[in-house]
Amino acid sequence: MTQKVEKWPIPISVNEIEHYMKQRVGLGVSFDLGIRKLKILKKDVHIYYVNGLTDTMYIIQLIKELVGINYHEKTTADLFKLIDNRLVNQSVEYTQELDKLVTQVLSGLIGVVVEGEDTAFIIDVRSYPGRSPMEPDTEKVVRGARDGFVENIVMNTALTRRRIRDERLRFEMHQVGKRSKTDVALCYLQDVADPDLINILRKELKAIDIDGIPMADKTLEEFIVKQGFNPYPIVRYTERADVAAAHVLEGHVVIFCDTSPSVIITPTTFFHHVQHAEEFRESPAMGTFVRWTRFLGVFTSIFLLPLWLLLVLEPSLLPAKLAFIGPNDQTNIPIILQLFMADFGIEFLRIAAIHTPTPLSTAMGLIAAVLIGQIAIDVGLFVPEVILYVAVAGIGTFTTPSYELSVANKIARMILMLLTAFFHLPGFMIGATVWLIFLAHMRALNTPYLWPFLPFEPKGFLQIVFRRAIPGSVLRPSIVHPRNRYRQPPGN
Repeated sequence: MTQKVEKWPIPISVNEIEHYMKQRVGLGVSFDLGIRKLKILKKDVHIYYVNGLTDTMYIIQLIKELVGINYHEKTTADLFKLIDNRLVNQSVEYTQELDKLVTQVLSGLIGVVVEGEDTAFIIDVRSYPGRSPMEPDTEKVVRGARDGFVENIVMNTALTRRRIRDERLRFEMHQVGKRSKTDVALCYLQDVADPDLINILRKELKAIDIDGIPMADKTLEEFIVKQGFNPYPIVRYTERADVAAAHVLEGHVVIFCDTSPSVIITPTTFFHHVQHAEEFRESPAMGTFVRWTRFLGVFTSIFLLPLWLLLVLEPSLLPAKLAFIGPNDQTNIPIILQLFMADFGIEFLRIAAIHTPTPLSTAMGLIAAVLIGQIAIDVGLFVPEVILYVAVAGIGTFTTPSYELSVANKIARMILMLLTAFFHLPGFMIGATVWLIFLAHMRALNTPYLWPFLPFEPKGFLQIVFRRAIPGSVLRPSIVHPRNRYRQPPGN
């Protein structure tokens, strides 16, 4: 149960505030937490900040302005109003809560307290350490924008705002985590997004009761959708600002989380995870061709190995003209075991490539392909056909844009292979049917996972099969329940 947090008022004595900072926040112990004490018009003014999260030049400029009050104003003047007018910053807030002052200082803002005043100034001079926007490695395109999200939520929202200059675009800020107090923002178009979905996400964020979310968006996903051990992704991640903006315009709600270079798109279906920005950067014909090729790769990654294994176990299912399919050489190791060994071998290489520097990972791939694979065939560990079909299925896995979906499909493939190995044709048919029923029963935030295939919607289905030209995409997807269905006014 969430405990009610007691709000402490700001004392009028700056010494009491300093004592609180020393006892509760670590002032004087934590080297990065600093205080600058000034004497302005015979009153004490204290400035609190965190080194590394603030822009030093801004702080120096503010101190110059405040110190200049001593040389131009009388001691009888209202110091609070003078400081308010001298804070040369576009973002200045006020607070009378001590806990809010502390939270904002630890977030990278600076706090200014004045002797005899129960209100503090909070000035935004944040300068978070991080990298500049660059194209994500996992979502590269031949032609298109090269900027991508970074670990700074302020920069990420700016990249989105740059693409949607609409007064109805909202970035609703929340803080998650009792200790981390991580900034999380809901992004949506006020007159388009489904209010029920916004309320659900808002309620789920407020209900999160945890000390911190260092794993950022993934932790949020586990709290919001409660996926459990279901391997299939229920939300979509993207690091591309143009992809996020396109989904916002369709009526989706996008979740930004500070310290994460990816955002969460909700709601999504199975077919959202097989889309890629490359399809929309080419002509409709080329985009459709690329999309069909990708669909073929996804299908291959799931069904190629189980189908080949079925034909090996049941040669009578093969037509005479396809009798060459299947191993021609005798082997002492069962085919199903060879398939699993080769499949796990590719997974070993993928994991090793993640933890290996790029120049070395290329050499490692060559060694695995040329030496290990060929030697395994020569010594009789694998038959050549196993290496061929596992490699083709692996390529199909890599063509899947969503990493989460590719891993889930690999798990489904392995289960299908086991069922096929034990029960042959009935096992394959029952396994494929159960897999389809499982996906059909899945719901992502009250959204059917296989829409528009199940339940079937002709217009949405055509949008999935064919990459239509943007001028022809008049309606927003009905699956997001948009308040305004028309992307373009009727008749245009």
